[in-house]
Amino acid sequence: MHAAVVHSFDAPPRYDTVDTPRPEGDHEVLVDVLAAGLHPRVRSGADGTHYTSTDALPLVPGIDGVGRTPQGELLYFVAPDTALGTMAEHAVVDRRRAITLPDGTDPVAVAAAMNPAMSSWVALRRRVTLPPDAKVLILGATGNSGQLAVQIAKHLGAAHVVAAGRDPERLALLPGLGADETVSLLGDPKQIADDLGRTAGDADVVVDYLWGPATEQAMPAVLTARPDRAKALAWIQIGSMSGAEIALPSALLRAANLNLMGSGQGSVTTAGILAELPALAREITSGTLTVTPLPLPLYEVERAWTAPTAPGQRVVLTPGG
Repeated sequence: MHAAVVHSFDAPPRYDTVDTPRPEGDHEVLVDVLAAGLHPRVRSGADGTHYTSTDALPLVPGIDGVGRTPQGELLYFVAPDTALGTMAEHAVVDRRRAITLPDGTDPVAVAAAMNPAMSSWVALRRRVTLPPDAKVLILGATGNSGQLAVQIAKHLGAAHVVAAGRDPERLALLPGLGADETVSLLGDPKQIADDLGRTAGDADVVVDYLWGPATEQAMPAVLTARPDRAKALAWIQIGSMSGAEIALPSALLRAANLNLMGSGQGSVTTAGILAELPALAREITSGTLTVTPLPLPLYEVERAWTAPTAPGQRVVLTPGG
């Protein structure tokens, strides 16, 4: 079969051929892949930098997709942890890691949005319970996942959402998607700290896609501005777009009621993640969440890897294209 194939962590995948996989277990089925999203997690797997990566090459990238079974059933599925990902004409699906999609579902929209939307949806449903009248800070709101997180936080009941990010063009779009206030993370560090403290000092939850230096700056700004230091603040670490590590002064943990946690593979079970996906898929297909896919045929995978995207767009490879 044709597939995107990574031969070197230093180069984009190439359109190539690999052996068609075969179902082996009782729960496995071979599907025709209709759409697979080019997510940041896919990129980090393809360049060997993700925390789950191994040195095994060649590999087919792709962590999820939409496919059709021989019986015509449409599935959204999460790929097993092997070197055979979803950016191929066919993929083996473990039915325990898949959900059935209703007729009329747009495979490209689901492939574009499920992964970036899943991060905040699962975090706000499985890692915390939003209190009534919750205030949520989205740190890294100008990325695709952050943009969806703004919408999801509002949809799940947040009364006030603060969106913080670097991209001025994307930041300007967020009030139209549900952000009550925005904070630019560009410019004078003291001004950024003041703005974060003023807008999010009383937040209940922080959804953090940045980590690294951005979080090192944001965390003390938010915690020292809290009017009630004993009020719990759930800081949910999801992404590391700014850096993989932070220096965390011990005084911050003593001086405020900070509950630091992660949300992702391992901190939430596969069963727990899958249980959330049918409801999320309904919100995507109904148009509740704004999604802008950029579909490209699989044979253009090398171009897709570097294709420019507009704010909110997500590249989706379509093996049938």
